[in-house]
Amino acid sequence: MKTLLALAIASTISFSALAADEDLRELSGVSSSFQKINVTLKSEVGNAKISILDQNGKNLSNRKVHMKNTDVVVPFNLSGLPEGEYLVKIATEEEEVIYSVETNERPIPVEDLPLMAYGKAIDENTVNLAVIGLTQPGVKVEIHSSESGKLIYEEYIDQPDAFKKDFSLKGVNCEDIYMELTDSIGRKRVLFF
Repeated sequence: MKTLLALAIASTISFSALAADEDLRELSGVSSSFQKINVTLKSEVGNAKISILDQNGKNLSNRKVHMKNTDVVVPFNLSGLPEGEYLVKIATEEEEVIYSVETNERPIPVEDLPLMAYGKAIDENTVNLAVIGLTQPGVKVEIHSSESGKLIYEEYIDQPDAFKKDFSLKGVNCEDIYMELTDSIGRKRVLFF
């Protein structure tokens, strides 16, 4: 009978230790958005220590959280660290869990990138225009006189991707003009020769 009671107590202890680990995982969560990590803890967690670790286990940041009847979200900003995979360790007096998260840099919106356009004089009266990095078709090309600013030639090129085009200017020297380019999302570029 004593053996049966001892076995029951041992199974209860090992089962409660296993259940406690599952409890902390159920009471916590980790999410990342670009280079920010949010750790969510339910009020039942109580006091906890949150650590951010690199892949080698080196401690990068710690925070202690004292919970009282409310769920919390604990933010971490990793913008000073390289993008990559990190570990988030949540530890209480009874248990700990480790989450793996990946961070990456926020992409620059296309509208904030410059219009990628290049021009070069092929000969005295011919210029070559190359435009790359278009996300939508359409580039308005205006050729102006450098001296007066007067519009000499205008064309709309409805190309969905990168393009190259030669412009031959009869009676006009390449050094006497500049090009104004505007793509369909409003990015501008001025080229001088």
